[in-house]
Amino acid sequence: SLGPCLLLLKKMIHSAARLHVPKSIRACPYSSTAIASASAGNSGGGPKQDQQPIVELREYDLHPHLVSTYMGHTTNSANLRKSLVPLRLFTLPDTGGKINVATHLYHYEGGHAARDEARAAMAQNAEWLEYLENAKSCMQGQRSTVFAEAPLVSRTEGLPGLAGSQAESLIGESSPGAIYELRRYKLQLGYDTVPRFLDLYEKGLPSKLNAEGTDPGTNLVTLLYTEVGILNEVIELWRHNGTGGMEKSRVAARKATEWREAIAQIANLSVEFTTCIHRPTAFSPLR
Repeated sequence: SLGPCLLLLKKMIHSAARLHVPKSIRACPYSSTAIASASAGNSGGGPKQDQQPIVELREYDLHPHLVSTYMGHTTNSANLRKSLVPLRLFTLPDTGGKINVATHLYHYEGGHAARDEARAAMAQNAEWLEYLENAKSCMQGQRSTVFAEAPLVSRTEGLPGLAGSQAESLIGESSPGAIYELRRYKLQLGYDTVPRFLDLYEKGLPSKLNAEGTDPGTNLVTLLYTEVGILNEVIELWRHNGTGGMEKSRVAARKATEWREAIAQIANLSVEFTTCIHRPTAFSPLR
């Protein structure tokens, strides 16, 4: 008889209908879409996920004895690179960690789709493939991490970010001895860790930027958090007029009360913090 089988099937369908996926599993709360939506007051006016701009950080470990060879090939192909992908910054670290690492940042206004399209075009470009043939022998390894810019970047006056007219004002503006400081935070695991960090950071930042005695050449360029790669990592990118300007601004920041309070709470969210000084190459758009 089919009666018992039909009854069992009805029970299975009824049970499945009651199942639901928790919200914490449906979407990552600190994804760029979620944070952008929250910062817009959940009005529905935020960017769609496939349009969310992304920033890609590429880091290539170079053989020490082949750094100059790599940089020669890379300098010669710099204009080609900039015609194929939206390069923002190209540097080599000077101190603060591993050196001989070609470090480059790209800003894709069209998000992952724009990156995929650009990378596909590079793979079909004969001139670019010739460059890769020469450059890859200089590398020991490659890393790529995708970040999003924190919402505070677009709403903080004087903070250029890596896109838009404010960033363009810095591109091509060369300052002899200018350095870039990458400050990297590795945060505790947890869905709310990055949003809590960004909230604390934004509350304390104005006092740091306006601290008396800050070197006029010090600029916070952008604040990034990971989308693809080692999650719960945040990067500050600062530009200084040399190490002297950096030290002067650091001393001034220590007197900023709101900043000190914010950092004290941020320390409780962090498991590691590093800072590294980078020097931009002659062909880097941001110098």
